[in-house]
Amino acid sequence: MSKESRKKSSNPATYGQSAGNRAAAAAKKAVKKTAEPATPKAAKKTTTKAAKTVTAKAATSKTVTKAKPAKPAASAAAATGLAEGAKAPAFKLPRDGGGTVSLADYAGKKLVLFFYPKANTPGCTKEAIDFTRLSKDFAAAGTAVLGVSADSVKAQDNFRDKHDLAVPLISDETHEMLEAYGAWGEKSLYGRKFLGIIRSTVLIGADGRVAKIWRNVKVDGHADAVLAAAKAL
Repeated sequence: MSKESRKKSSNPATYGQSAGNRAAAAAKKAVKKTAEPATPKAAKKTTTKAAKTVTAKAATSKTVTKAKPAKPAASAAAATGLAEGAKAPAFKLPRDGGGTVSLADYAGKKLVLFFYPKANTPGCTKEAIDFTRLSKDFAAAGTAVLGVSADSVKAQDNFRDKHDLAVPLISDETHEMLEAYGAWGEKSLYGRKFLGIIRSTVLIGADGRVAKIWRNVKVDGHADAVLAAAKAL
């Protein structure tokens, strides 16, 4: 490079102009880059990311929708399908004193079935005595009465003799009839849950259909209430 050329390059005015041109060019390039639309590849990446976000939200929403509260347990009557108006389930079981008793024995007649937890216990004894006390009134109303429990025939004999009971007592040790009539299910005593007989009474009409059901019976006055229902049927 000649001495004159070096002199021109070192000229402050010329150098400033060159630097300014470079700055202007850089600014113009930046503006152009900002103004340019995103490339197809970049746009695709952004769209995919957005789609994943939406999918994630939808999955969360779906999970929340599925989390439904548990349904309450069905009652014994609902579990067996037994309801007022339904055809009474058939049965044939041994009774106190020997022999058997079946639903067919009472065809064309009204029938009361009272299910009690255990022979010779206080509540069951009072209930059986109350039905015995009203046995003639039930007969006058054209209604037969049967007591049912899971006790053995021998236990039923003892129960009858000890309290001079006048109603037949059926023994259902297999629980088949108890379950069919919704009288066998979960019970609770002092916080302990177990399976057993639910004190219940079923009134069957002369047409063989269930006319009325009483569940979780309170013994006091119950036999009188059943008699009133039988008379009205």
